[in-house]
Amino acid sequence: QVQLVESGGGSVQAGGSLRLSCTLSEYTYTVDYWGWFRQPPGKEREGVAAIRGTSTYYADSVKGRFTISRDKAAKMAFLEMNGLNTEDTATYFCAAATAYRYYGPLDRRSFKYWGQGTQVTVSS
Repeated sequence: QVQLVESGGGSVQAGGSLRLSCTLSEYTYTVDYWGWFRQPPGKEREGVAAIRGTSTYYADSVKGRFTISRDKAAKMAFLEMNGLNTEDTATYFCAAATAYRYYGPLDRRSFKYWGQGTQVTVSS
């Protein structure tokens, strides 16, 4: 069974940085499309960043501050977050898919597997 496990969340002051990691549990499965989403308290889940092949995609709110990457073995994905502000406070979710339906790079429907989420809290 494919499972995704996020790590790296925590509390940080505004202006700080965090690096989130997502690990694929199933060694026989290879991911070709990774995404990071977040859900602020009381709000809908939104796409933050995605990577497919050599292409990366970012929400306007994080462009220039966040960087998505993955390892060559396609077993892990990362989200480097710099210049964090209080609006980045949310639960962050990793998502993955391979040969799955595609509705757009930051559309939740494009992803089949999801992690449980990791909390990121930014204080002023």
